[in-house]
Amino acid sequence: MTQRGPAEFTPPPECPVFEPSWEEFADPFAFINKIRPIAEKTGICKVRPPPDWQPPFACDVDRLHFTPRIQRLNELEAQTRVKLNFLDQIAKFWELQGCTLKIPHVERKILDLYQLNKLVAEEGGFDLVCRERRWTKIAMTMGFAPGKAVGSHLRAHYERVLYPYHLFQSGTNLLALDLAAKLTSFVAPPGLEECLQKASVDDVNDEDKEYKPHDLLQRQNIHIQPSDTSAPARRAKRMKTESGCVKSEGGEGCENRPNLRRRMGSFVAKPEPGEHLTFASNLVDLYVCLVCGNGNDEDRLLLCDGCDDSYHTFCLIPPLSDVPKGDWRCPKCLAQECGKPQEAFGFEQACRDYSLKSFGEMADSFKSDYFNMPVHMVPTELVEKEFWRLVGTVEEDVTVEYGADIASKEFGSGFPIKGGKFKVAPHDEKYLRCGWNLNNMAMMTPSVLTHVTADICGMTLPWLYVGMCFSSFCWHIEDHWSYSINYLHWGEPKTWYGAPGFAAEQLEAVMKKLAPELFESQPDLLHQLVTIMNPNTLMAHGVPIYRTNQCAGEFVITFPRSYHSGFNQGFNFAEAVNFCTVDWMPLGRQCVDHYRLLHRYCVFSHDEMVCNMAMKADSLDVVLASAVQKDMQLMIKDERELRDKVRKMGVVRCELFEYNLLADDERQCVKCRTTCYLCALTCPCRPGFQVCLHHAHDLCSCPVSNYTLNYRFTLDDLYPMMNAVRQRAESYDEWASRVTEFMEAKLDKKHVTVFRVLLEESDQKSFPENDLLRQLRLVTQDAEKCSSVAQQLLNGKRQTRYRTGGGNSPNQLTVEEMRSFVRQLYNLPCSLTQAPLLKELLNSIEDFQQHSEKLLSDEVSADSVSEIESLLEEGSQFDVCLPELPLLRERLEQARWLAGVQQAENLVSNPCGLSLDSMRRLIDRGVGLTPHPSTERTMARLQELLTISEELEEKAQALMKARWGHSMLTQVDGVPAYLPNCLLLQDTVNRAKGWLQEAEDLQVGGQTPVLSSLSDMVLRAYAIPVRLEPLDQLEVLVSEVQAWKESAAKTFLIKNSHFTLLEVLCPRWEVGSSLKKKMRKLKGECMSSGKKKLVKLDSMSDVERALSDSKDSASAMFTLAEVRLKELESLCALRAANESKLLPTADCASLKVCVCQKPPMGAMLQCELCRDAFHSVCVRRPSDPLDPEAWLCPLCLRSTKPSLTKIQTLLASLQRIRVHLLEGDALRYMIERTVSWQRRAREVIDLYDHSLTSQDCRGASPTQTHRTTGHKRKVRHYITDCLSSEVEELMVEGLLLQVSVPETQQLYRLLLSDAITSAEKKAKRRMNREEAEIRDRGMKPKSKKQRMGTKKRRERKAASVSASDVSQSEDSEEDMTQCPAENCLQPEGEEVYWVQCDCCNRWFHMICVGVSAELAAEEDYMCVTCSTTNTGRRK
Repeated sequence: MTQRGPAEFTPPPECPVFEPSWEEFADPFAFINKIRPIAEKTGICKVRPPPDWQPPFACDVDRLHFTPRIQRLNELEAQTRVKLNFLDQIAKFWELQGCTLKIPHVERKILDLYQLNKLVAEEGGFDLVCRERRWTKIAMTMGFAPGKAVGSHLRAHYERVLYPYHLFQSGTNLLALDLAAKLTSFVAPPGLEECLQKASVDDVNDEDKEYKPHDLLQRQNIHIQPSDTSAPARRAKRMKTESGCVKSEGGEGCENRPNLRRRMGSFVAKPEPGEHLTFASNLVDLYVCLVCGNGNDEDRLLLCDGCDDSYHTFCLIPPLSDVPKGDWRCPKCLAQECGKPQEAFGFEQACRDYSLKSFGEMADSFKSDYFNMPVHMVPTELVEKEFWRLVGTVEEDVTVEYGADIASKEFGSGFPIKGGKFKVAPHDEKYLRCGWNLNNMAMMTPSVLTHVTADICGMTLPWLYVGMCFSSFCWHIEDHWSYSINYLHWGEPKTWYGAPGFAAEQLEAVMKKLAPELFESQPDLLHQLVTIMNPNTLMAHGVPIYRTNQCAGEFVITFPRSYHSGFNQGFNFAEAVNFCTVDWMPLGRQCVDHYRLLHRYCVFSHDEMVCNMAMKADSLDVVLASAVQKDMQLMIKDERELRDKVRKMGVVRCELFEYNLLADDERQCVKCRTTCYLCALTCPCRPGFQVCLHHAHDLCSCPVSNYTLNYRFTLDDLYPMMNAVRQRAESYDEWASRVTEFMEAKLDKKHVTVFRVLLEESDQKSFPENDLLRQLRLVTQDAEKCSSVAQQLLNGKRQTRYRTGGGNSPNQLTVEEMRSFVRQLYNLPCSLTQAPLLKELLNSIEDFQQHSEKLLSDEVSADSVSEIESLLEEGSQFDVCLPELPLLRERLEQARWLAGVQQAENLVSNPCGLSLDSMRRLIDRGVGLTPHPSTERTMARLQELLTISEELEEKAQALMKARWGHSMLTQVDGVPAYLPNCLLLQDTVNRAKGWLQEAEDLQVGGQTPVLSSLSDMVLRAYAIPVRLEPLDQLEVLVSEVQAWKESAAKTFLIKNSHFTLLEVLCPRWEVGSSLKKKMRKLKGECMSSGKKKLVKLDSMSDVERALSDSKDSASAMFTLAEVRLKELESLCALRAANESKLLPTADCASLKVCVCQKPPMGAMLQCELCRDAFHSVCVRRPSDPLDPEAWLCPLCLRSTKPSLTKIQTLLASLQRIRVHLLEGDALRYMIERTVSWQRRAREVIDLYDHSLTSQDCRGASPTQTHRTTGHKRKVRHYITDCLSSEVEELMVEGLLLQVSVPETQQLYRLLLSDAITSAEKKAKRRMNREEAEIRDRGMKPKSKKQRMGTKKRRERKAASVSASDVSQSEDSEEDMTQCPAENCLQPEGEEVYWVQCDCCNRWFHMICVGVSAELAAEEDYMCVTCSTTNTGRRK
């Protein structure tokens, strides 16, 4: 356990909050007088104006500049300031001793030196605590856990830090001469000296915190004289006096003895030029210790930096272990410096002048940085707890600024005023005259301050307050114990704390008890608004404290002598003013007497204000006149006694003096600072000074006969003034006597109108709000209410009666209350005309009660409905709460219910009899009836009938919910009831029978069921609430079919494919989307020329419909065969269109290819099925470009193309399920088509292999080949050409198959080898033609060796045929062996480098077009022709 920290702040209870209505808000003083009995118990209260009351902000923001006060939070709290003063004194003491105060740590907490010093003093002092070993007790009192040797640590810290200061305060270190002589002969034992040496504050741990003084002493004008300027001069003068010839320079002396403290043996004096040292002894011999009188031990001889006296370190009490590091003062100088009186504590003014905007920016920045969140998000509870934590801590110093007491007269009020610079809108002019406008409130007629002639800033003129977070206003009461009202115009809330006026002296006593040091130097400390104390501390000592948060647009009112304080939650703008009502008058005179005792100045003269009111007695308010008359009695009595006392003293000279013409500060008593008005004493020896008669002996020392009594009024003048006020107040007394007489009359009572006249008279003459007036008003109000109630009762209307408790609730009088009300009418102090009439009405009500009781005692009958209704109609005419009326209404309901049961059971009016709903309605109505034997018998009969009917219904409903077998459904036929559930059950039976018959036909028929019909039957079975046995078999069958479809989809469909399984399995019907119009026309011609009319198959839905309509597999196969013919026909047209589109043209840029529909560029791929070209960057390239495999575009590659074995397995599994499926027909057709295609493909491959074999045999002998005749060569060519066309057709059909078979790859290789051979032959023929032309011209052919050999060129040609070169024309093939550049250089060498144009696909020598190998590999190349064409098109 460590030292206890400050307890968390507990908010005091909330003060009252009032929300006046518009009527109450109209008169502020009347409303404040109304709430005063409640609010003055808490001292403060909050008033929320009506929501629509929103005055404009009229302050001149641009002109508003102010210098705020600086507030250091921990200096505000009384107990914390005492601790800080103590620590500053300790720090000052050690600073003068040449040491720095460092506060030690105990148990990881900073040690509270103030509490330690206080506890040691309470226990009897250091010596007694050490002797009786009370350090452990002190440690436990400070909150430390026992058993950790904390007591020894506390003793060490006290002995080291506080004990020297205690010795200084007790004067022990100021040694007398005789004591010094005794000490010179005393030799301290080594142990004691060693113990005393522990007292050095420099011998501290590294973790001890160095204390930084708060400069409280400096701010209270306790200045320390600088040693570096005055000390050298003092020392030089002293040396001259003693030696007469020694002189030293101040600068040189400072160099040899820094800070005027040194060991005397190290000092060397340097004489000025021309001077001679005439003394024979050493300079050090001039200095001797003032305690022991010895000059030995020069290295331990200290020189005071204040007076140059010398002391040994071991002669001091307590002795010093070493030479201090800083400036050192002897005990005499120390006592002189620390004994200077302290001035009153107060706030400093900031050095900076703020505008409202700059202050707001500073305030918001401070709060957001402190709490690390936006200012509007900081909770008020958090700010409150943090404020009281900072106020009570010594370790943390937080400084804020507060723009307080800013004169509104200079910068303008926040409220609009008449004649002000702020232009008020027409709809806001009402605020100019509003009583809650603080510029009007202090000077309104009900306020006593209207009789103060001078404008008092802060009291009669509002003050402005600009606050920031933590800026506070300390505990105080208003000047002259007046009221105050504060309005928060805008900004963050202001937190208030208040104590009621009756607890003012208690609060002062608690604060003086807890911080007596502050009140010793400042008796009027609480009047300076500079001291605060934690409300929890005050509450712990029995002071009642209340709090509230004042938000923008709210008022806070403080009552007379109510202490209040608080702080601001953030940046805000408030305005406050004082006012005084009639009830304040006695307190105002008490306050002046209190100020006289404290010697505090008055803001205004209370006597002058009373005399001003007395001189206006004729126009004075009657209530105020009564209060003034009482106050003047006390004033005249005191004045007469004081003047008699002064006259007996011997003062005989009197003069009339108009003190009201002097300023307040020019007529203050020099003793008590009271403002003099009625009279004062003066003396010629002190012109301009005077004293009040209470301090006649404090004027001067002259004889009393020299004094002059200056008076404003004689006593003869004061008595007529008081009589005039008394006469004004007597009119009220006459009125009060008449009211008392009328109120106490017993026989000759006056009418209520007379009381109303008395009230009007009180309003006209503004009589005081006292008990008599309130009683008169209450009696008149009660009489008027009774008159109104009586009239309503007579008229048969509902009335509103106000019961005791304040709330108004509409109630009817009971008969007993009616009797009591009639008695009340006759007991009123006034008479009412309705009283006899109401008595007659009471008799009629009693007759009605007798008739009702007779009817209620008879048996309930359905025939008594009309009689009961007539009685109820008669009773409703009486505006009285009759107990018989509810009973009659219950009897009427019972009779009507019995009549309803009879009508429902009547077969004439209801032939069908009672239904379930009718029975339930009747029973529900009967349940709410009051129990009666007649109704209970009928209810029992209806309940039995309903129970039987509900059992039958529940049985029928249970049969449907339990899904019983159809064999049990026959039980429903035997239910002897006509009920809704029985009808529903019969319908369910019929539907179940029909479904079972359908299921039986499906099993017996021998046909393969269709999936759609099975799914439909399962769904219909779910809707039938009967358990159907065949349903499980059908569900299993449907699930198997779904599982097969999922397996087939996984086998065929590509991941994320948009095709369905049926679309993949069926032949393609949508081949060539761009040729839809042509294909439609072609189809129309085919259909018109055909003999048999084909079914329209233009979409997948048509194909599905045709397959669904097929009655057997043969019809389905025929439909799919038609779709296959459409597929081949459409594909041929598409291939021809794509190939013609890709022929070399002059305008390549207009060509649209690929899925991106852009012109060809870069590396291109050609689909082997649709023959369209695609950019290699837009589609997926072949995994191995050199691998001779047919590449299909994304539009043609529709499935994963599984092997034939997998799909045969799928078909076998579907056949085992024995369900007709459209996908199954398509799969069966796919397998038959694949098998047929395989057979034809093998025949073609075998024939092609035979042809190649024959060719190879013939090519074995070149000589033989040349001898072959031309006829044979033609035949061979014809066979090869025929095979190539058939192979290509087979290849196209094989690529259309969604099955992977090896024959497809074999056919593709045949086509590829044939294309390469044809290209080589064409290239060779072209080379031969060129050589022949050269020979004919007589030119020698240049032998060129190209880079690409025959094999590589063949590979490039093959790649061009399969992927890149989409044109199979002869010109394109010839371009591959000749550079098309205009100025071809015809390079020669082992290797010739070529580059291909990415637009026209022609090959160029790199050297001819100026392209390097690196550039060709990294960038796309476009020839000159294509570049020119594209440039012209872009232009």
